[in-house]
Amino acid sequence: MTNGEIDFNLALGDLVASIKKGDCILFLGAGLHAPPSENSKYKYPDEERPPGAWKLTQELAEGCDYKNIMGEDPNGDLQRVALCYEYSPGKGRAALVKKLEEQIKTGRKPSPAVRMLASMPFKIVVTTNWDQLYESALRHPDVDKDPYLVIYDPDPAKPTPDAPDDPTPERPLLFKIHGDLDKRESIVVTDEDYITFVQRMSDKEALHPVPQTIRYRMTRWPTLFIGYSLRDYNLRLLFRTLRWKLDLSAIPQSISVDFKPDPLILKVWQDERRFITFVNTDLWTFVPWLYKQVLGKEYQA
Repeated sequence: MTNGEIDFNLALGDLVASIKKGDCILFLGAGLHAPPSENSKYKYPDEERPPGAWKLTQELAEGCDYKNIMGEDPNGDLQRVALCYEYSPGKGRAALVKKLEEQIKTGRKPSPAVRMLASMPFKIVVTTNWDQLYESALRHPDVDKDPYLVIYDPDPAKPTPDAPDDPTPERPLLFKIHGDLDKRESIVVTDEDYITFVQRMSDKEALHPVPQTIRYRMTRWPTLFIGYSLRDYNLRLLFRTLRWKLDLSAIPQSISVDFKPDPLILKVWQDERRFITFVNTDLWTFVPWLYKQVLGKEYQA
């Protein structure tokens, strides 16, 4: 699918209609904070942006001498490097989270793209990001929303809270499925954290780590993924788990905005299994287009 407006309008009409009603689940990943191109009319300076996964991995690797410790694997992924950092002498969990805070929170601000998404009438938003930039955009006076926040808890003995009432565009349910930097025990970042997370996804109803409202709506509402690469094994596992045992004909529409989707994932997830439709464009093209379609006006920075 190309990034022409005609293709967007033809292919995404149902998605836009669902978003206007608030009947679409928005998933936000770390790629949400990617910079716009140099010729874009939108600006998002480096000092305001959280680092991407590669840069964050490099920062952690340097902080724990990862390359010398794991000489046969000098280019480990974030989960593996974070585990090395946590268990390095003199480090520990507190030091790991503090390092994440330094990299992700200090001086960071919501981008124009985040502000556009916060302005749209999404009733349910799920994010794997640990920062508070989306919440900040929701609470900005220009948007003035009051999200009901639920943060993942790795403790299998604690019932998962849920929204007390049906979510609304003004009072959306925001679920931080990989934790929040202000709640250190909630962060999912190391290999061991992901193992615990996967174990929790099989918990029984009352203790399931995902609020029941979200699990119910996942079987009925379309989903929009922004800021993700489906090469991420953990995201595909999450997607399959939340829609486990659904008949293929009953799975609602899912759209993933991905400028360069992996060819193999594209073949399996779109062409053969038809789980997801990929929109092959960047978020700085897609989000302003979606904002105009949903709200009927151009975004004013």
